[in-house]
Amino acid sequence: MRRFPPCHRLLSFFSACSSLQVAKSKAKKVQQLQAQYNAEYPAYAKDCVDVETAGSARLLTGQKLSDQEMATLATRRKEREARCKPQADHLADLQRQIIAAQQ
Repeated sequence: MRRFPPCHRLLSFFSACSSLQVAKSKAKKVQQLQAQYNAEYPAYAKDCVDVETAGSARLLTGQKLSDQEMATLATRRKEREARCKPQADHLADLQRQIIAAQQ
């Protein structure tokens, strides 16, 4: 069995410590990003997603809407999309950052 000089053992030890520190740092970053996402998503879901699914429920129940009601809903949908797009883009960016940090 070959023995390595003390300086090689020391370098190996520091390398292992450095790798462990990087892993801890990545885990902490993922944790912070997930906490931020989890804090911001409920407000987005309440303002943007729940309203969207309400329209789907109307369609599933077979509720008939007049042309004027359809136009009103279309206008509201466009306004909501414009209002919610920055939040949706921000949350999508957070998801990309989480995925990147996990790799």
